[in-house]
Amino acid sequence: MLSRVAERMYWMGRYIERAENIARLVNVSASLQLDLPRGVKPPWHTLTDIMDLTEEFLVKHTNDDERTIIRFMLADEKNPSSLLSVVAMARENARCTREILPTEVFELITELNFFARKEVGQALARSGRHKYLYSIVNQCHQITGALLGTMSHDLGYGYIRLGRNIERADMTTRILDVGSTRLLAKSNELPETYNTALWMSVLRSISAYQMYRQHVLDRVNSKDVVEFLLKDSHFPRSVAHCIDELKACCVMLPRGDGPQRLLATISRNIGELDVPAMLDDGLHEYIDSLQLDIAAMHDDIVKTWFSFDHATLRLARTNEPSR
Repeated sequence: MLSRVAERMYWMGRYIERAENIARLVNVSASLQLDLPRGVKPPWHTLTDIMDLTEEFLVKHTNDDERTIIRFMLADEKNPSSLLSVVAMARENARCTREILPTEVFELITELNFFARKEVGQALARSGRHKYLYSIVNQCHQITGALLGTMSHDLGYGYIRLGRNIERADMTTRILDVGSTRLLAKSNELPETYNTALWMSVLRSISAYQMYRQHVLDRVNSKDVVEFLLKDSHFPRSVAHCIDELKACCVMLPRGDGPQRLLATISRNIGELDVPAMLDDGLHEYIDSLQLDIAAMHDDIVKTWFSFDHATLRLARTNEPSR
């Protein structure tokens, strides 16, 4: 397979996963308003913090009110990480590789792009936001399911799976970093019910709440949430599970020895992690280190399969959308 085709498949997998994550994040943030005590301002700016878009947002806007941030996150096509931009890039990568993709998958991605653009106005008003975002998440699930059930699990599917899981791992660490570190910093100032509601929103942002309750027989608390999202190898959006999936991809792909070594180091570090001690010493510092490892993994993927010189690697970094 040509490296440029492999790269298109990788980014298509990342963009579909990113679109689902953005839709879920905005939806959970909107639902959180119902759980907040009266007089507490919903933390809408957390959305731009998680996606690393705060500086770009502040360049264009002076108000961080609900409508402005929702429009920026969903409908601003000048924002390369908005929902519309991400879905358009997923469709473009699918179009360029449509001879490899099953027809059903290409049609589903095209329908997602059409629906996202046509109906985005619904999401700018509270009344239609949940229905729109719920539909986006469901359509992304359909695409992921169609890829699993109709595409040969060969090299092309391996690169899609690679992109999907590195995106998942990255998003889980981002949500933990922004959501939980602020909670831990203010844990003594917040009422327990409010604290619990915010930890629940962290879980729901990753569609992890029900699985957490099934596997953790205790109330929602910081130690168990962090441990579940980092170390539970059975939950498909935990960092440990994503790393296992990436290792399996590298085994089946050619020249995967280098990325496998880095993944083995990340996996070992997560397995040896003492969560209570880390919470005392500083979760933010650990998450920062883990995010650097994930970024290094992305660079290793680009260098191994999509380019063979550092100049091309720098170009790939330049063209990558901001997070």
